[in-house]
Amino acid sequence: MNNPREKLGWYFYDWANSAFSTTVVTVFLGPYLTSIATAAATKGFVYPLGIPVAAGSFFPYVVSLSVGLQVIFLPILGAIADYSNIKKQLMMLFAYIGAFATMCMYFLQGENYLLGGGLFLLANLSFGAAIVFYNAFLPEISTADERDTVSSRGFAMGYIGGGILLALNLVLVSGAEGFGLTTGQAVRISLLSAGVWWALFTLVPISLLKSREPAKALPPGEKFLTVGFKQLRHTFSQLPKYPQTLLFLIGYLLYNDGIQTVIALSAQFGQEEIGLSITTLTQVILMVQFIAFFGANLFAYIARWIGTKRAIMLSLLVWIGILIYAYGFLQKGDTTGFFIMGAFIAVVLGGSQALSRSVFSLMIPEGQEAEYFSLYEVSERGTSWLGPLLFGLALQRTSDYRISILALVVFFIAGLAILTQVDIRRAALEAGNEAPAHV
Repeated sequence: MNNPREKLGWYFYDWANSAFSTTVVTVFLGPYLTSIATAAATKGFVYPLGIPVAAGSFFPYVVSLSVGLQVIFLPILGAIADYSNIKKQLMMLFAYIGAFATMCMYFLQGENYLLGGGLFLLANLSFGAAIVFYNAFLPEISTADERDTVSSRGFAMGYIGGGILLALNLVLVSGAEGFGLTTGQAVRISLLSAGVWWALFTLVPISLLKSREPAKALPPGEKFLTVGFKQLRHTFSQLPKYPQTLLFLIGYLLYNDGIQTVIALSAQFGQEEIGLSITTLTQVILMVQFIAFFGANLFAYIARWIGTKRAIMLSLLVWIGILIYAYGFLQKGDTTGFFIMGAFIAVVLGGSQALSRSVFSLMIPEGQEAEYFSLYEVSERGTSWLGPLLFGLALQRTSDYRISILALVVFFIAGLAILTQVDIRRAALEAGNEAPAHV
């Protein structure tokens, strides 16, 4: 369990796949796909499968649909992984499917918004599937007492890795004319680079992570697919026996859905409502990446000081303040204000996610890590669905980005209210684990 090389390999997958989170989801694809949908629109609407969709709502709806598919498939994959010793191979398979789908976004141009939507569906579904297996390694490579630190370091590595590529893409997009490119061509190359980065650095965890024998043997006569469906039913039937784990999972799915929606749609909000250029938006997100590196590590220390649960609650209060600021105080063309908002997001971004992951890992019964993390991944990085759906519906009904962004407050308030009722130490005991003193 105390293998530094294996931990390093685990950290590097965050470094690898964060290129997709930052360059694709957070910065470039939302505004770029929205512009393509707008070009294809008739009186402001596009008609995928004959359904009228406001051009500005297309990307939020695609994000929501991609996670709806994850709700169906990820728990099955998690159950299969718990009965096999091929978590690493499955992580690699889905990482490369996602990476190649991302590379194909280079061909997205003109009015072909459906191609962009389809490629994002495939890439985001694969992104979520790979993280299920990635997260399931956390209890295997770290003790309970070091879980917060290891989880935080993984997120911190992701912010640096995603930030470095984003910095390179910022140079490319902001200086596109000097490179003999249009802005659209520079954006397409940036999307391509995210897939290449993801594929290249996934080689590190593949070489350093170790496969282990599963804690449970495949029942006689069963196949992985059938046992996956049966184990999923078993998981849902067993969840009431772990009431604190179930309570935390519900709270997490709510507040992290809000976090992921802010991450995925902040660039679109900045471009369409605040009137910022893609270059300015990229600079803000780049700043967020590097400040978030320190924020993730800072909250690991805060958790040891005031307790992990209180540290997560503190971060959620800051998130609520950020959304209120975006609704009521951020003015049109206010570049400085957007940078300030981005700085506050950066401080709490890594802490709220990394600490939540480490806490949840304490609540999982031994031998069911991938299965339970598949439920957790339904609202992990880049995989929110209720938030984008609410954002898209509010935008389509009101045409007001401010009302749409304010509507997300409900996720943070509801998640925070539920979290106050969670007893982390009791949840760990119910799952048969020991909880560190600072939870």
